[in-house]
Amino acid sequence: MVDLVRHVPTSVILEGVLRDAPPDGVTLAWLIGSLEERSFGIVILVIALVGLLPGASTFVGLLLAAPAIQMLLGRPQPVLPGRIARRRLSTQRTSRLLGRVLPTLRRLERLVRPRWATPFGATKRIVGAVILLLGATMAAPIPFGHVIPALTIALIAFAFLEKDGLLLTVALSLAGLSLAITGAAVWGTVAAGRAL
Repeated sequence: MVDLVRHVPTSVILEGVLRDAPPDGVTLAWLIGSLEERSFGIVILVIALVGLLPGASTFVGLLLAAPAIQMLLGRPQPVLPGRIARRRLSTQRTSRLLGRVLPTLRRLERLVRPRWATPFGATKRIVGAVILLLGATMAAPIPFGHVIPALTIALIAFAFLEKDGLLLTVALSLAGLSLAITGAAVWGTVAAGRAL
């Protein structure tokens, strides 16, 4: 069972990461290690938000496959290729970026909180499977077809981060609807192509 009493909001964890960041720069491997069990949620949330940008959906859909598969396999943290993991980022820039995100995150955390506890391991695998499917739909050639899956993935990631089973149930229901819409659109395109 999820320990709801000891749940620490994601914003507090990110503040701790900022406080402990080495002054000469941080690597992605260090960031992921600092975020511990929250690392999957943060990585997926960031990738999903990038997926809202025009033209990025196919790349982002493929990129989401890596953490999603690792979640399905029950890995404790995302594993990045060595070159990417060792890439050094400016501590000052990273602090500024997180500093901009934190106020929004704190406002959202007033509404989102641990509810409807779910087994962490099983939940992680279910979330990984759903994100893998949603990521695949982002590559579908449908105008603005990436927006609903990207927003749904971001919502799932945030609910997973905050251990909010109620919000996660809502987000997974939206995922089912998103998959159904994409499936119907693809089926309609195929049927129209056969009719020609």
